[in-house]
Amino acid sequence: MTEEKKQNKSIIEQFEAILDIYMVEKAPFALPKEVKEFIVKVSPYLIIIFVVLALPVIFAALGITALLAPLAILGGPITQGIGLSVIFTAIALIMEVMAVPGLFNRTKASWNLVFYASIVSLIGGILSIYGMLGAIIGAIIGWYILFQVKDMYKK
Repeated sequence: MTEEKKQNKSIIEQFEAILDIYMVEKAPFALPKEVKEFIVKVSPYLIIIFVVLALPVIFAALGITALLAPLAILGGPITQGIGLSVIFTAIALIMEVMAVPGLFNRTKASWNLVFYASIVSLIGGILSIYGMLGAIIGAIIGWYILFQVKDMYKK
C-alpha cells in the first residue's frame, strides 16, 4: 500500500486493518465454517435478547446517576466515570439495534455498526474505573469473534 493511501485512511479503518491482521491472519486458530455460520445466524437474535435484558438496567443506572449527580462534585471522577460509561453503553446498544436488520441480511454496513458499537463500548468501559480490565478483555474476545465472521457479510 502506498504512503498516500495509508494517510487517506481514517483512524478507525487503520485500527480495523490492524485487528484484521491479528484476529484473522495471525490468530492462533480460525473458527470452523460451521461455527461461523451458526454465529452469523444467531447473532441478531442474541442482540435483540441482550438489548431487552439490558434496558431495565440502563434505565435504573441512568436514574441512579441522575439521583447522584448533585453529589458528583464530592465523588470526583469516579461518579462522573460511572455516568459516562452508562451513556456510552446506551449509545453502543442503540448502534447494535440499528445493525439488527442488516445482520439478518448479512450486510457489511451492519457488521461495521457492530464493530463501531464495540469500540464505543470499550471506551465506556475504560472510562468506568471499575470495569476497565473486563472491558478490554471483552473487547478482545468480541473482536476475535467479530473478525472471524467478517467474511460472511456482503459488501
